Amino acid sequence: MIDTHMKRTPLFECHLEAKARIVPFAGFEMPVQYAGVLEEHRAVRNAVGLFDVSHMGEIEVTGRRALDFVQYVTCNDASKLVIGRAQYSGLMTPRGTFVDDLLVHKMSDEHYFLVVNAANKDKDYAYLCAQAAAFDWVDVRDRSGDYAQIAVQGPKALATLRKLATGNLEEIKYYRFVDGTVDGAAAIIARTGYTGEDGFEVYLAPEHAPRIWRKLLAAGAEFGIVPAGLGARDTLRFEACMPLYGNDIDDTTTPFEAGLGWIVKLDKGGFLGRDALLHQQAEGIRRKLVGFEMTGRGIARHGYPIWGGGKEIGEVTSGTHSPTLGKALGMGYVPVELSSVGSQFEIEIREQKVAAQVIEMPFYRRAR
Repeated sequence: MIDTHMKRTPLFECHLEAKARIVPFAGFEMPVQYAGVLEEHRAVRNAVGLFDVSHMGEIEVTGRRALDFVQYVTCNDASKLVIGRAQYSGLMTPRGTFVDDLLVHKMSDEHYFLVVNAANKDKDYAYLCAQAAAFDWVDVRDRSGDYAQIAVQGPKALATLRKLATGNLEEIKYYRFVDGTVDGAAAIIARTGYTGEDGFEVYLAPEHAPRIWRKLLAAGAEFGIVPAGLGARDTLRFEACMPLYGNDIDDTTTPFEAGLGWIVKLDKGGFLGRDALLHQQAEGIRRKLVGFEMTGRGIARHGYPIWGGGKEIGEVTSGTHSPTLGKALGMGYVPVELSSVGSQFEIEIREQKVAAQVIEMPFYRRAR
């Protein structure tokens, strides 16, 4: 049933044409699946899939002190970016925890393009505006309504997109982007994604999105392209151990606890949360996000308790049966002494404790 109180992306009619199952998500009516999660998941792993991610938030930071501001509110080092490069980072609280995770794109020396999670967009924008009040020569604007976003993901993403896009897409390396055109429409074309596969995220004016969605489906037909929904997006990112805000990270978790210490650049100078992160680095973390495999029979789900030594020690943040690997896997926070590969604990599934064992992350890594 369609909820008319929810927002709709510019591609909503395309989803109805494809008989997608529509669900409420982050304030939008979004497709959770079309032909089925497993079919969509496997198409992205083996060929190419098309995702509507127009619900994501786009926020622009401009002005003479744009870099100073981005450096202050995020934990990665944006000064290392050159024009046309992007980085994964964290929007931080003073406690060193996540307001959100995000992508930072450097458009010019005085222009940064931030892509934030859909459910956090309004919160993030308000937070950024509040922080910007202390900075002269900085302007923060929510540009989400000016962009539709289409993700083309999978081994055949390049072959599909280059039929419609200008320029040499092969020269766009991972976490780089260009200003180009797709079927004549101006677009930001970024080699990024949330599936663990090669692919592109295309940002363009909403009025062009339905035409380009249909053109991409036609361009990828020879490769077996399918439209893919939120269900496959979640199983794909899970296998690649890409964190989901609200599950695997939130405003109670730090990058060090989440295994994301590589995005924390403590030597770049002052930023929100730096003192707390310096303290945690010196003291050591007490818990850590780990990946695990069910060695007993059962599937771990978000929120299921984790037991060790006869007591509850944590809970599952994400878990499912991996379509690619054919086994039940999960992630969750456990005491650091139980975080090494091979450590064992139990997951409570329907009042039964089922054995699990820590394994390496990511669970899936694409062949280069």
